[in-house]
Amino acid sequence: MTSFLHPESEFLRKIIGIIEENISNEEFGVSELAEKTNMSRSNLLRKVKKLSGLSVSVFIRQVRLYNAREMLKDDSVTVSEIAYRVGFNSTSYFTKCFREEFGYTPGEGKKVVEEKFDKPAKRENSVRKMGIVAAFILVAVIAVIYIYKFTDRGEPKVSYPEKTIAVLPFKNDSSDSTNIYFVNGLMEAILDNLQKIEDMEVTSRTSVEKYRGQTRTIPELSKELDVNYFVEGSGQKIGNRILLTIQLIDARKDKHIWSKRYERELEDIFSLQAEVARNIAFEIEAVITPVEEQRLEKIPTDNMVAYDYYLKGLEYTKAETSEGLEKALKNFRLAIEGDGRFAQAYAYVAICYYYMDIFQADKQYGLEINENADKALLYDSEAPESLIAKALFYMQDEQFELAVEYFEKVLEISPNSGWVHNFLSDIYASYIPNTEEYMSHAIQGIRAAIGEQDSATASITYLHLSNALAQTGFLKEAKTYVKKSLDYNPDNSYAVYLSIYIDLGETLDYEAGKKALLALLDEYPDRVDILQEAGKLYYFTKDYEESWKYYARFIALRERYNLDIYQPEDLKIGFVLENLGRKDEAQKYYDSFLEFARNDDSIYRNLSMGAYYAVTGDVEQGMANMKKMTDEENYIYWLVLFLDDDPILSMLSGHPDYQSTVESIKSNFWQEHDKMRKKLEAEGVI
Repeated sequence: MTSFLHPESEFLRKIIGIIEENISNEEFGVSELAEKTNMSRSNLLRKVKKLSGLSVSVFIRQVRLYNAREMLKDDSVTVSEIAYRVGFNSTSYFTKCFREEFGYTPGEGKKVVEEKFDKPAKRENSVRKMGIVAAFILVAVIAVIYIYKFTDRGEPKVSYPEKTIAVLPFKNDSSDSTNIYFVNGLMEAILDNLQKIEDMEVTSRTSVEKYRGQTRTIPELSKELDVNYFVEGSGQKIGNRILLTIQLIDARKDKHIWSKRYERELEDIFSLQAEVARNIAFEIEAVITPVEEQRLEKIPTDNMVAYDYYLKGLEYTKAETSEGLEKALKNFRLAIEGDGRFAQAYAYVAICYYYMDIFQADKQYGLEINENADKALLYDSEAPESLIAKALFYMQDEQFELAVEYFEKVLEISPNSGWVHNFLSDIYASYIPNTEEYMSHAIQGIRAAIGEQDSATASITYLHLSNALAQTGFLKEAKTYVKKSLDYNPDNSYAVYLSIYIDLGETLDYEAGKKALLALLDEYPDRVDILQEAGKLYYFTKDYEESWKYYARFIALRERYNLDIYQPEDLKIGFVLENLGRKDEAQKYYDSFLEFARNDDSIYRNLSMGAYYAVTGDVEQGMANMKKMTDEENYIYWLVLFLDDDPILSMLSGHPDYQSTVESIKSNFWQEHDKMRKKLEAEGVI
């Protein structure tokens, strides 16, 4: 057996055993493993990722593959039989996965095993020589694979490069401009189907939408979007018939490599969408798994009138305005009237309500979001839209662990969803702080949605990556990406805000930082986030009068709009007030902070409690909690950066263990930083 199947981690050995007990069951996946281990999906995902560096779905697949390799030693079973024994319903998909993992096919591997174990010895030292022969055969096999894959053998079908693809906005061939919603709907449905195929990397819709109506060349688009293939399309609806033309372009050569004209009845629209996705996948040699094939074949509704309303609703959501959301809701409700089991329509009703509520202090639509999300799940529990709708309910309800579970389920079905990666970036940045997960989803968000140069969404995506890099101590690299964020949207004040902190992190020049932050505050005088940051910078420099000036404005806005935000600042606010001789007022904020800290489930809880005990004068308890912080990992650079300058924590500095504890916290961070550097270099991010 291999070392992969016998890891040092007792936990990994346990779950490998569970997977092996269910190895022939092709349906045994992440949810089933979580149930067997009595863990939530999110906790299982995090623990497996931490111990193995793999996602759970990839880990399960590797257990299947390593067991399959062991089975090759049994010459009484065929490759097809082995595939089914380890839970692959498709021999071709099994062969693809096996080759990607080990560098040769199962059939080639079986030949090596037969050479190694089945031939009798014919002379002395035969065992040693057979090992040499087997090694030679393996090298030869790899060489043959290399020649087969990467040399031109004069055959009509060649092996294509990395399967990165973008679907450009389709053209409306109809003279009726109102038809555009239908053509856009076709484009998005085909794009969604392609995103369900894990063997290709598909650029998001918003990444290419800005090119609608432009006349840039394919090489120019390829350079901007960093893809090897483009899909172009045009179509129209004439009565009950659909006319659609699709072209596939090799971006490297600026050459059309495949095109097809489709003519179908309107009632065949879903089979048409699936057929186009299959044809494109075939042309670039992307493997579609049996499960993915089932997803492509799924029909969302039999009611074409309902589907038409649904497409109109989707078109209205693109306006990203309150009026657009109201019009979208109207059409989604009409779609539901036509088909009361239309899961995607229910999902988008929930999604619209979420966005109508998102910036409101008093949420109004929680019930509507939840009810419609549940109906969507009832009628199609695997539709990405249904899962996103439920995740958004948990986002609105601040149950972020549950939101993560549903977003992760979406990525199992649509791994190329930049939208979902952005949501997960938000969660791991703000609600469940985890720098490693934040970085991972920020990178994947860029890959799924790269090229959105005129889009606010793209600017936020680059902002996430910059922030993730800054949080892990890569300030130089963070500066590069925050500049991109500002290039794509100069009005993104959050990028300006982050840029100020990146400069501060490099120089620790508090005066320059305060000056830049106050200049931004002049532009946005009622921004509570900037106000509390201004108060914080003056707190670090012990200018408590100026600190209170900005904290007071922050508190006034927080109370006026009944905002439950920035509770961790209450300890600093109380400390500032106490240093201004207003101890009675300070107590209110100390109490508020204590309530927050006791209920804090994040990695920062112990440090928060240590800081609380510091202001109460209980140095021993403060240090006891602060020491626990040394057991944590994946905390942010800003904690390390400001650790020496924090007036509250410095109240513990008289304790003999204080300095060694501070150094340990810093050392742990930089060790994680070095590990992250290797990952980022491997990913090509730095």
